[in-house]
Amino acid sequence: MTKYIQIMLILILSLGLGFWLGQHKESQQKVEGPSISERKPLYYRHPMNPQVTSVTPTKDEMGMDFVPVYAEESASTQASPKSGKILYYRHPMGAADTSLVPKKDEMGMDYLPVYEGELAAPGQIEISPEKVQQLGVKTATVATRTLNRSIRALGSIQIDERRVHTVAPKFGGWIQRLYVNTTGQAVKRGQPLLEVYSPELVTAQQEYLIARQGQQALQQASAQALGTTRHLAENALHRLHYWDIAPAQLQRLQQLEKPLDTLPLLSSVNGVVLEKPAQEGMRFMPGEMLFRIADLTTVWLVVEVFEQDIGGVRLGQAVQVHINAYPDRQFSGKAGFIYPTLATETRTVKVRVELPNGEGLLKPGLFGSVTLTEIDGKDARLAVPDSAVIDSGTRQIVLLSRGNGHFEPRAVKLGLQTDGYRQVLEGLEAGDEVVTRANFLIDAESNLKSALDGFSNNDTDVGQTPSETQHGDH
Repeated sequence: MTKYIQIMLILILSLGLGFWLGQHKESQQKVEGPSISERKPLYYRHPMNPQVTSVTPTKDEMGMDFVPVYAEESASTQASPKSGKILYYRHPMGAADTSLVPKKDEMGMDYLPVYEGELAAPGQIEISPEKVQQLGVKTATVATRTLNRSIRALGSIQIDERRVHTVAPKFGGWIQRLYVNTTGQAVKRGQPLLEVYSPELVTAQQEYLIARQGQQALQQASAQALGTTRHLAENALHRLHYWDIAPAQLQRLQQLEKPLDTLPLLSSVNGVVLEKPAQEGMRFMPGEMLFRIADLTTVWLVVEVFEQDIGGVRLGQAVQVHINAYPDRQFSGKAGFIYPTLATETRTVKVRVELPNGEGLLKPGLFGSVTLTEIDGKDARLAVPDSAVIDSGTRQIVLLSRGNGHFEPRAVKLGLQTDGYRQVLEGLEAGDEVVTRANFLIDAESNLKSALDGFSNNDTDVGQTPSETQHGDH
């Protein structure tokens, strides 16, 4: 019996607690109002175009559900309704298409009305502040600055053509012995290169000795006979000298008073052997090249400068050279010659830079780059950052920031191009604010060509709507 009474008490308490919770929830709902699930939408709006609405749930042309709008949202939206006369209707996606009457685009979306007071000034682009922030628009002030132009070009180390020498005897003969027998070997001025035997050389020595002996024998003869023998001796000596016989060898010939069977040929310069056709025991003809020697104490760096930069290169201009083989070193030189022709394939002009090479580090064939700095001696010039310029190929344009999301495209005439800046010749003034970042995105968000046309026709289009100046009624 007691157990039954306990169960009854528990049931009565449970029913009382449930009744109390239900009353409490009902009172809260009366205070707080209906829940979201119980609220009824006033209407449904297009997900991409808020101007398009529907009384019943529906889908747009892309299959997206219309968004419900409740009383609270409608009140906040209509707090500041647009008023004024509708000037025209614009394309909902921002295309350059307007209409005087309501219509739909190719996707079935309604054209948006443009009211009085919304229309930007002729030739201007209007973008909402939210969109400007999303695009990350940045601006810079147009100012005057000193323009120092840096020109960069690539090239390779080459031999100084003025320091190349060829060993080519003026007589024929045979090579008896080679003292320098490897390509690339370094030689000194006056160093013997090879020893040759030549019948012509032996005959010339004999003629000289005979003329010299006759001159000594005719010391007591007439002046005419003495002059003749002296003339013969001098001619024979000059012939040996013209054949590049060293003075030391001629003195030895005079001392011995007999012809030398072989004579050495000496190097006339300091350098390295570039070519060595000479072989021991070979016969050579007059004028045949036996050695080709180059002096590498000074070399050339021949670089190719693009045609738009060649105007900034001057003879004698200081050049900073970076060689790929020595990234931690910097070499200095000067522009020694500007070639008179342009390579049509690459649209470049060759410039020859002279570099001292006392250490022998600059080897022919090494690649390197140069930086030529052209210091503008004139006063500071008006300039804008490179990133502010939109180059269409036929004209250059910048976007002026007029504030509050208004931008004005401005055609400009540009001059000198430096590191990161362009000289402004016409179209801007000091203090103008130009867009330096996201200008291409602004072009994509708006119709830049249409704004440019409006800017070009500003004088004739004042007071006309875009539909009247561009497309008319569609």
